[in-house]
Amino acid sequence: MSEPSTAEASPSPLPWRDALKVYLEPATLRMLALGFSAGLPLLLVLGTLSFRLREAGVDRTTIGYLSWVGLAYGFKWVWAPLVDRLPVPPLTTLLGRRRGWLLLAQAAVVTGLIGMAFNDPSDGLKPLIWAALLVAFGSATQDIALDAFRIESAASRKQAALAAAYQTGYRLAMIWAGAGVLWIAAYSELSGASGYQNGGWKTAYLVMAASMAVGVVTVLLSPEPARVALPPTRNAAEWLHAVLIEPFADFIGRYKWQAVLILSLIAIYRISDVVMGIMANPFYVDMGFTKDEVASVSKIYGVAMTLVGAFVGGVLSMRLGVMRVLMLGAVLSAASNLLFAWLASRGHDLYGLIFVVSADNLAGGIASAAFIAYLSSLTNVSYSATQYALFSSLMLLLPKFIAGYSGVFVDGYGYRPFFIGTALLGVPVLLLVVLAARARRSSANGAAGAMPGAPDAGRAGE
Repeated sequence: MSEPSTAEASPSPLPWRDALKVYLEPATLRMLALGFSAGLPLLLVLGTLSFRLREAGVDRTTIGYLSWVGLAYGFKWVWAPLVDRLPVPPLTTLLGRRRGWLLLAQAAVVTGLIGMAFNDPSDGLKPLIWAALLVAFGSATQDIALDAFRIESAASRKQAALAAAYQTGYRLAMIWAGAGVLWIAAYSELSGASGYQNGGWKTAYLVMAASMAVGVVTVLLSPEPARVALPPTRNAAEWLHAVLIEPFADFIGRYKWQAVLILSLIAIYRISDVVMGIMANPFYVDMGFTKDEVASVSKIYGVAMTLVGAFVGGVLSMRLGVMRVLMLGAVLSAASNLLFAWLASRGHDLYGLIFVVSADNLAGGIASAAFIAYLSSLTNVSYSATQYALFSSLMLLLPKFIAGYSGVFVDGYGYRPFFIGTALLGVPVLLLVVLAARARRSSANGAAGAMPGAPDAGRAGE
């Protein structure tokens, strides 16, 4: 069995020049485009959709419950073993295992977005929900295949750069699916008409479906990663054991008691952001911000700070160690939610919105780049799709479940207590990062001590 990627983390950190050059390598640039394809659907079934629903008169409690569409991302580990092992005729023959699944998932996303474009929420929510579920399922499947594609495309010491490029593309897509869709919807509305206009949203969602071409073209032009040899299976029982049991048994076997600590950290690391994010767009609507204002602030200041955050997070992770940047990201993410509580007390304050959105995107970029690199370091390349899907699913499952009740909380207590509460949810994360860093250093030092003449591995785990 091949060694997990953490075992490759012992060499000394890359020099600054070499760390920066990694961003110009083809694998990193491909991940920028594929990150865009991965990030595009998320807001269209969550944040942007909540803006559209609130504008259409849907109450906040219902919007909160509808966020459970996003639980598809939390359960993707269920079908991740199939993506890891099963071929997709004839795509696998033509493109390879990873690219075949990527193209199939992207087709599902495009189909679902077109369905969302042609369904008006004011005429009934069920058709729109079914289309959103298709987008979420296709997007989650794309994430499974893409995470494996990324992990298998470069050595572990370059994963932070790939994660930063992925995150940059991902965040750019989220800005396009957040700010861009608002701009398109606003400029496609009939002049002189008031109230909710579905025609603008229809045009916007069709443009978003067309934007998935970025990912489709990249998949078609990318090389298939070198295929990892899988143990042969003689019958169905052995195949099911290899697909469903071995990836999880491998993780538990490698980390033993630390597995509980690691999984706990993964489960709540992004809880502040995820729970808060569902009510962000309804908050903008209720504060009187227009689609143009929200789009402009997100597009200009949000994009700039997202790029800075992802870049800084990737470089610092390679220089200082993932765990230190993971702690920094956790602190900044919780603190940025307090800024939303401050904005709630000021009402329609455009300069306040610029400041809050900028700070929130900077924090999110740093935290996400470090977190993706951390998750990547935990996987064994023999089970990369399944294990990474388990980690990224666990990251979303509890936060998205709690987020479903966010509308109920806001209706009962208001926005300011809600944002303060989401910031406090981040406090346990800080303790878990400290404990995980200590356990990681202990394991790395133990491994170094077991090999005479081996370099000190402690720094790589910090």
